[in-house]
Amino acid sequence: MPLLVKDYSWTQTPSSICLTIPLKGTNPRKVDVFATDEYLKVHFPPFLLEVFFSEAIDDDTSVAKIGNGVAVLTLRKKEDRMWEQLTINDADKKILKSIRERAVLKAQEKSAADSTARAEKKQQENKYTLEKMMKIEEEQRNNIEKLKADERERATAELEAWKLQQKREAEKEDARRNRQKQTQEQKTQLNHTSQLSSTKNAGTVKYQRKDSDKKNRTPLPAPRSSCTIKIQFTPRVFPTALRESRVPEEEEWLKKQADVRRQTNTDVSELNDLKEDERNPDWLKEKGNKLFVTGNYLAAVNAYNLAIQLNRKIPALYLNRAACHLKLKNLHKAIEDSSQALDLLLPAVADNADARMKAYVRRGTAFCELQLYAEGLQDYDAALKIDPYNQTVLSDAEKIRQFIQGSMPDHLDPEKKM
Repeated sequence: MPLLVKDYSWTQTPSSICLTIPLKGTNPRKVDVFATDEYLKVHFPPFLLEVFFSEAIDDDTSVAKIGNGVAVLTLRKKEDRMWEQLTINDADKKILKSIRERAVLKAQEKSAADSTARAEKKQQENKYTLEKMMKIEEEQRNNIEKLKADERERATAELEAWKLQQKREAEKEDARRNRQKQTQEQKTQLNHTSQLSSTKNAGTVKYQRKDSDKKNRTPLPAPRSSCTIKIQFTPRVFPTALRESRVPEEEEWLKKQADVRRQTNTDVSELNDLKEDERNPDWLKEKGNKLFVTGNYLAAVNAYNLAIQLNRKIPALYLNRAACHLKLKNLHKAIEDSSQALDLLLPAVADNADARMKAYVRRGTAFCELQLYAEGLQDYDAALKIDPYNQTVLSDAEKIRQFIQGSMPDHLDPEKKM
């Protein structure tokens, strides 16, 4: 049985009524207000206030504000005048019950009408949207047809111009050939005339020319002897010059890479569903890289796991799996994979410098996520020794250094591509 509220107060103006109700320590979220033009109910368990208005109010424009331990209701009168009293006095219980039931019925009818109005409004909005989209699509189709027609006209004009140009060039070529033919005929006629005139003196000129050639001829030197010059270069796998390289370390690195290529175990039960050409660590590595790019980090980890079971000597597999564990917040596994990659990347040569830097940065990031900032800073410093001009690593290392010194840095999330 609810407790009826009696200690409320009300004031009025010719156009409105202000009703103040103390909430008696009740949470404002638990206050329920229900009002019609002749009935008001305010329920906040275990208290209840019912008001049967002596005259009608406009419940659509009335406002309720709840807070600071009170509920203030501003009720708009339907007629602007002063009321003699707020509630109906000495009303029969049957009349009050009838008013209450009528208020509930009005509220239900109003709710149904509002729902119908909202549905009609939504239907009209959908209809308008559909018509607008159809109109836009029609305009787009018209524009496309217009563009097609313009393109056809332009292509036709270009084709006609090309045909005209080809015709003119053919005419020019015919005229040029005619001129060449006429010139050739004139040259032939001229040569025939010159041959007839020079035949008479041919014998004398022939003998004179032979004597002149004999007098002017000089002896030629003997030919040089041929030989072959052989040039040999020192074979080099690494791009650096031999004088700048560390030969023993590089030879050890090349030997490790050769062992990696030879040590491929295909007897893994998890690979039974793969094709023969897919049972390859390189193929699985590329598959994992594509899954990483799409954000499917768990599937990428599975691909790298299979590749590692096939060949445990490829550092890139551990390095890429460490990046996946970073995304999945498996920080200890990220540290373990980064360390394994660093072990496989020994000896330190120029060919694996980029991979070693990524391994240091990813392990340092995992240490920082575990709040082991001193260890993380050591790995970032090791990465900077490999690439001192990497701005991203420089910035993150400075943030870690500031945090260790007492100032909080921004979130560290360096992007490490595979």
